[in-house]
Amino acid sequence: MPTHRLGIETQQDPIRFKNLVREAEEQLIKSGLRGQDARNLLSKAKELDEYKFWQHQSDGLAIFISTNLFTYYCLPINFQELVVVTDRFHLKPLLPLLTNDGRFYILALSQNQVRLFQGTRYSVSEISLENLLQNIAEALKYDHAQKQLQFHTGTSQAGGGERAAIFHGQGAGNDQQKDNILRYFRQVDKGLQELLKNQQAPLVLAGVEYLFPIYKEANTYPYLIDEGVTGNPDELKAQELHMLAWKILMPHFNQAQKAAVDRYEELAGTGQTSNHIKEIVPMAYYQLVDTLFVAVGVQRWGNFTPDDNLVELHREQETQDEDLMDFAAIHTLLNGGTVYAVEPELVPDNAPLAAVFRF
Repeated sequence: MPTHRLGIETQQDPIRFKNLVREAEEQLIKSGLRGQDARNLLSKAKELDEYKFWQHQSDGLAIFISTNLFTYYCLPINFQELVVVTDRFHLKPLLPLLTNDGRFYILALSQNQVRLFQGTRYSVSEISLENLLQNIAEALKYDHAQKQLQFHTGTSQAGGGERAAIFHGQGAGNDQQKDNILRYFRQVDKGLQELLKNQQAPLVLAGVEYLFPIYKEANTYPYLIDEGVTGNPDELKAQELHMLAWKILMPHFNQAQKAAVDRYEELAGTGQTSNHIKEIVPMAYYQLVDTLFVAVGVQRWGNFTPDDNLVELHREQETQDEDLMDFAAIHTLLNGGTVYAVEPELVPDNAPLAAVFRF
C-alpha cells in the first residue's frame, strides 16, 4: 500500500490499512481458512495499527505474512494498493529495488576518513571498513623539513574537543604529498578488492577534485566511473551523497536498459524473443530467459503446472491463482537472468512482459 511521510494523508493511511486487512481476511476465508484462523494469521498486522507506527513511514508499506513468518518493510516506492493471498509471497512490486534500477557503490575520500556506501536508485547504506585505515593521516609520513606542507591534527578548538586534520600546501602539487596519497590509496584499493570481489556494480568517487586522478592511478576495480561527486564529502550526509551519485549514474543505468531494448528489437522475429505470457512462463521456469521486461502495477492471474507444461490464465483472480508475471520475474532472477521492472509503456511491443531467450 502507499503511505505518506507527512501531512493530512498520514491520517488516511490507517483507514486504507484496515480496509486492506479486511480484504485479506475475506480472501483467506474464501481460500478455505476458518474465520478465526484467518483472524489469528492477521493478528500481528493489526497490532501495527497504532499512532507511532504511522508517523514513521516512507512512501510505501509491504507486509508479508504466513503461518511461520511475519515481516514488514517501509520502502521508498509509491505502491498501488494490492492484497495477494496465494501459496508464495508476491514480490513483483519490490523488483525496482532489486533489479535494473541500479546497485552501485560510493567511495567517499577525504583527509579525515574513507567511507564506502552501497546504493540503489532508492536507498543508501554505509559498509564497514574495519580493515582499512580510516584516514590519510594514519598512513602518510611527512618530511617535517618540507616547509611547503604542514600537517596538523588533534588541535584544540573553541568549545572543547579536537579540530579535524588539516593539510596546508599547494594542493596535490607537492610530489611527496602525491606519492604518500598514492601509497595510501593503493592500500584502500587493496582492501576494496576483497570487499568488491566478483562485483560488477559501478563505483563513484566522492571527494576533493585533485584526489580523483591520484585514486584512479591506484584503482584496479574495473567499474570505476570517470565522473565523480566533487567537494568535501565529510560535509555531506549519506542521503546527499546518494542523490549526487545517482544523478551521475542514472544515464549509465538508462543506457543499459536501452541496450537491452535494442537487443530485443534486433532479435525480434528470430524465435529468440517473445511477448506471450504462456510462452515466457515455462521458459523462465526452465532457466531459459536471459532478459525479461515486466510491467509494474500489472497482474496476470492464473497458474502454471510444470509437469504438464501448462499455463492457465484467468480474467479475474481465482482461489489459488498467482500473478504469472511475478512468477516469471522471480524465476528469471533466481536463474541468473536480468529483469527490468518498468512502467507499462516501457515494455517492448507494448505488452505486459517481453523476454529474450538464452538460445
